[in-house]
Amino acid sequence: MKISVCMATYQGADYVERQLRSILEQLGPDDEVIVVDDCSRDRTVEVIEAIGDARIAVHRNPVNRREVYSFGRAIELAKGDIIFMADQDDVWVPGRAELMSGRLLASGAALVSTNFEWTDADERPIDVAFDGVSAQASNLHLGNILDIFVGKTNYFGCAMAFQRSLVPLITPIPAYVESHDLWIALAANQIGSNLHLDDRTLLKRRHGSNTTSTKSKRPLFQKLWSRWVFLRSMQELAARRRRLSS
Repeated sequence: MKISVCMATYQGADYVERQLRSILEQLGPDDEVIVVDDCSRDRTVEVIEAIGDARIAVHRNPVNRREVYSFGRAIELAKGDIIFMADQDDVWVPGRAELMSGRLLASGAALVSTNFEWTDADERPIDVAFDGVSAQASNLHLGNILDIFVGKTNYFGCAMAFQRSLVPLITPIPAYVESHDLWIALAANQIGSNLHLDDRTLLKRRHGSNTTSTKSKRPLFQKLWSRWVFLRSMQELAARRRRLSS
């Protein structure tokens, strides 16, 4: 089984080498890392290319399109049987790829989601409030969808891997989608093919330049907009399922 790791980068020169090395040591010679860089102005691409590993392929966006587009593009470029997503500034825990791939294949699920350990910029553990996933809720698909609707922070793309069979349903990711993480989680829960692991499989670094956030107070109009995006996403995924099954 070939593994593809999809990474979106932007101004990530400070941490991306550490993350890539933690990933590469868990991959086989035929696996790949697809990096889509979103017009970084720092040395991100230079740092990546200096690693000198033929398994890494860097693709540059011609204009800045932000992380949802970049992750969607990386997924479309990936050729693996199992596709992992990775943030540029995290660190994979040893054995992560083997654990998640093995459990995903054994279960037959389309998507596996795990938990992680929050750290500061220097990889020291810190306490950050978030909900995470629970193995007991793997098959509670309606409940998982409702959790997304009410804004619980269960699903993070950096903690996910999925089978290639899910790609036709989730790509292309619509331009209105706010979070590729939640779009993919909605898709898997809609088709009832979702696996949660309680394991913490990566160190998630928190620093001043993160694009991913957890719970925060947002203006009412933003909350209403997110609910509209949720409903439109559910409708679009249902329509894609019908097209794929016809």
